[in-house]
Amino acid sequence: MEILGIAVLIFLVTDPFGNIAIFIAALKGVSPERRLRVALRELLFALALLLLFLTFGDKILSGLGLSRESIAIAGGIILFIIALRLIFPRPEGVLGDLPGGEPMLVPLATPAVAGPSALAVLMTLRNTHQGELWELYVAVVLAWACTALILLQAAFLQRFLGDRGLMAVERLTGMLLIMLSVDMLLDNLQSVLHLNP
Repeated sequence: MEILGIAVLIFLVTDPFGNIAIFIAALKGVSPERRLRVALRELLFALALLLLFLTFGDKILSGLGLSRESIAIAGGIILFIIALRLIFPRPEGVLGDLPGGEPMLVPLATPAVAGPSALAVLMTLRNTHQGELWELYVAVVLAWACTALILLQAAFLQRFLGDRGLMAVERLTGMLLIMLSVDMLLDNLQSVLHLNP
């Protein structure tokens, strides 16, 4: 169950429903027969980035001499900020037009799927996870697979849910992330202050 919980957290942070509009806008200049191939390529780039940060991100943080609790509290704050942005979206929205028509790494692989928030959460998990390391890798692949499944169906989901439906799903995701972030903050503040749960 812990693997599933971590996978859900990573899935929520990658925000696939919020990224549907970005995928549709970025791929609209790509010929219809290449769209699926380009989207899959970008999703594989995103998976590579997520696994890279999961593997080496801890070395960055341990090199800075940060404690496990401080990393977890920082991760909780980051999650809280992400959640607020999901609930109260900013007007910038989609990341603008792409020169050349076909996206390559930016903006779909990063910052859409493997964005700063997802990479920061992975580094936090690597330094705070009590179980086996392979559990984190399985959780990342599970979360990525669910995200990829949704984003590869972006055009269909946009037609099916509509703009209001997508906004509702994104805001629900934000509410779930707020609960997870507050729980993370409370757990680690208790640990720092040596309080009994």
